[in-house]
Amino acid sequence: MGIRTARRNALVLAAAQAIVGSAAPVAISTGGLAGTWLLLEDKSLATLPVTGFNVGVALGALPAAALMRAIGRRLGFSSGALVVSIGGMLAAFALLAQSFWFFVASMLLVGCGNAFTQQYRFAATDGAPRDYQARAISVVLAGGMFAAVIGPQMVNFTTGLFRPAEFAGAFFGVSILGFVGVFVLSRLKVVDAAVAEPGEAPSAPARPLSQILVQPRFLTALLCGVGSYAMMSFVMTGAPLAIVACGHPQEIGFFGIQWHVMAMFGPSFFTGRLIARYGKERVIAAGLLALLASFGVFLSGISVWQFWLGLVLLGLGWNFGFIGATAMVADTYRPSEKGKTQGFHDLALFTTVAFSSFMSGRVFVTSGWETMNLVALPIALVCMAAIALEARRAGARLLPG
Repeated sequence: MGIRTARRNALVLAAAQAIVGSAAPVAISTGGLAGTWLLLEDKSLATLPVTGFNVGVALGALPAAALMRAIGRRLGFSSGALVVSIGGMLAAFALLAQSFWFFVASMLLVGCGNAFTQQYRFAATDGAPRDYQARAISVVLAGGMFAAVIGPQMVNFTTGLFRPAEFAGAFFGVSILGFVGVFVLSRLKVVDAAVAEPGEAPSAPARPLSQILVQPRFLTALLCGVGSYAMMSFVMTGAPLAIVACGHPQEIGFFGIQWHVMAMFGPSFFTGRLIARYGKERVIAAGLLALLASFGVFLSGISVWQFWLGLVLLGLGWNFGFIGATAMVADTYRPSEKGKTQGFHDLALFTTVAFSSFMSGRVFVTSGWETMNLVALPIALVCMAAIALEARRAGARLLPG
């Protein structure tokens, strides 16, 4: 595939990320608050709807990969957008019916559709020149910058339309956006992802998955990707609850999540160039440092500016850590191995993220906001040690000079 087709596909996937991907910030910013509203007694389960969303992403990872192997990326991604649309509609009806468990199940369905969205970043590398792959991933994730605006603004403008179910309007909006995404994804150009890179045998056989997984570079990339995403999800899921618990209006939480998601995806316009210039190891390390800085800001106080600055640093850390780790994973498999490797990676990733979002609510209720940030600190340090060892093994340096 030529560079022009690779760029075109990256732009189509970025547009889909902006539209269909808006479901994620809506789920994250409202799931815990809606859960709190729906629950009468045990508020420790308030973040279970967000957990349901993340469980759906984890459960959908392997089926999404298998479906796309069977029917192709274009039809597979369109099917995923349709699932998001149906899940959003059901979530809205669950809120109108004031049914907590129906809402959790609907969020799980939205998550299953979002599992397809998570693979947009991998699809951008299909058949693309190797020196463009990191930039293609960045272009796709840059679409999330627009999702960061679309999702929270949709929540803000639809609040009150279906009172007392304040968030029902937002999920009706998610349903509409998922349906629009079906048409956007129909513009994706199907490519032969099995085309070999120059210097690689075209018929290179696929290795067993176990052989791919034991590579030190894959293990490091998986640890840093899972660690960055899980820490971000754990702290971010609890942030809206902490903001409201500290006496701030819930609108502060919505806009805090908006700035957070913008920080997650906004740097994607240049993250690929940073990776090309400084290397994956340095970019991942920079992301981990940003995550550590965010925990420090959260621990320093509970003013609005501290919540918002901490959320921005949390998003920036996720961007560098996750994109860098995703690009590193792409180094470890052959084109013929992409489906099973990507599927396993996202299964491990979102299973951990689902667990972290579930524990977020429980830790917040039982131990508080400060403890949540203290729990995340050692995980970031372990990831930092792992990327330092990988850099040393690969002959790279984390520090300039």
